[in-house]
Amino acid sequence: MMQLTAQTRILLSVEPADFRAGIDGLCRVCRAELAADPFSGTVFVFRNRRGTSVKLLAYDGQGFWLCQKRLSSGRFRYWPGNSSSAMTELLAHELQVLLMAGDPASSRAAPLWRPIMATTSAATV
Repeated sequence: MMQLTAQTRILLSVEPADFRAGIDGLCRVCRAELAADPFSGTVFVFRNRRGTSVKLLAYDGQGFWLCQKRLSSGRFRYWPGNSSSAMTELLAHELQVLLMAGDPASSRAAPLWRPIMATTSAATV
């Protein structure tokens, strides 16, 4: 089963992908264009040229998951563009917002890691 946790690494491909490509074709894109290992457990997110569909590719240790969401109407409003990099990293909650056709850049959440402040105790026994 594929799970999205706060620790899951999620990479979003900036350039549109050819959705005629299956798992092998998207693995090729991961290696050649994103310079990432598709067997690493990272979730890779791709969009078609029209912006009406996204595909997620992930390896779970036994095999690949390939998930697709196609909107019944409209397009995915958010997609990073004009970036010098071929990919951008998303947090798990940002991917969930993206999959609901929202803008993850405008979503707000607590930081993943916060330092625990040491409290000084007045009475020590």
